[in-house]
Amino acid sequence: MKIRQQYLKQLVESKDTEFIKVLTGVRRSGKSFILNMFRDYLISSGVELNRIIYINFEHPDTDDIKNFKTLNEYLKSKADESGKYYFLFDEIQEVENWQRVVNGLRVAYDSDIYITGSNATMLSGELATLLSGRYVEIKIMPLSFIEFCDFKNYHDDSRYGRYYQEYFEIGSFPSVALLQNETLTESVLKGIFDSIILKDVCLRGGIKDTALLLRIVRFLLDQIGHPVSAGSIANTLSSGGRKTTNETVDKYLDLLEGAFIFYKADRYDIRGKERLKTLGKYYVVDLGLRNVALGRNRGNVGAQLENVVYLELIRRGFEVTVGKLDDKEIDFICRNSRETLYVQVAYELPQNSKRETDNLLRIPDNYRKILITGNPMDSGVIEGIEIISVIDFLRGSLIS
Repeated sequence: MKIRQQYLKQLVESKDTEFIKVLTGVRRSGKSFILNMFRDYLISSGVELNRIIYINFEHPDTDDIKNFKTLNEYLKSKADESGKYYFLFDEIQEVENWQRVVNGLRVAYDSDIYITGSNATMLSGELATLLSGRYVEIKIMPLSFIEFCDFKNYHDDSRYGRYYQEYFEIGSFPSVALLQNETLTESVLKGIFDSIILKDVCLRGGIKDTALLLRIVRFLLDQIGHPVSAGSIANTLSSGGRKTTNETVDKYLDLLEGAFIFYKADRYDIRGKERLKTLGKYYVVDLGLRNVALGRNRGNVGAQLENVVYLELIRRGFEVTVGKLDDKEIDFICRNSRETLYVQVAYELPQNSKRETDNLLRIPDNYRKILITGNPMDSGVIEGIEIISVIDFLRGSLIS
């Protein structure tokens, strides 16, 4: 069994604290696997089985405990002794009024609580009110390139270019990485795509116009790396004969973000030092989903490279925005508690490399500036700007 060590480490470090641990992320990103991995850790650490109460609320056996009252009664029958209990709840948002259950366990028991969910809205509203800062979110993403290679037992240094191309094409869902058959891979990816759209967007958002939603999804997939707005999407759809409103598009965009299928990078004015509210960029959580929805050979490879870099940056804990510098654009401004980076992405470094470095050189501060390219041979420094290939970047070079 492959162990996703960085996530297990976060769970172990937060074990036996007062905080409720909330694992969020797109469907099939590995949340259930990681929760089970932690369950195995508890058992190997000497925790008695009857002290671990694990429930997967998407399993048919749990159909009769899908509301506050029945779940509460079930838990009382299982946790009927004094002492510490570990509660592990998978996809708990399937339970009506689940927030009350979680808060009740926190108050009534010596408890350590772990929950997973495939929708960002589970951390808003009543849960935030009830817990008021007593939870920690652990964001689970599909596999990094390093994890992808580990899952597939790829460790030949001379073949990382081929490994990357496969990662680029089939994406990073754990269940997909373990497959060997191309036809099966496409079938599984299509199943994941349909499941996210139907269960986590349409069903949860009460959307009946699935055709309109799919048009918006395909528009976003086709426009990766380009600034978009609800208005520009509505206008494009209307010009194609499908009338809709900005408000409807906004609602659908919020639901798609909430299901973690898309991430939005806001624009940031470097000179004005403020976040802008218009024309952000959207990036898909997994390029395999894009390829199965649009076809592998469709679209701008440079924009897809930008998508790969964006995902890796947020995977490493950066807050990422798109930089605006007068009339120029910086692909990414990356901030965490330790540093600020400026990152430009280019599919290839042309002979006149100043075209790719000029925007970075215009920035009036001394934070690190990095150019990431799709050429595995690119490396070095140009006028203080660090040049690195995407493969070296994904393998951990330069950016911690």
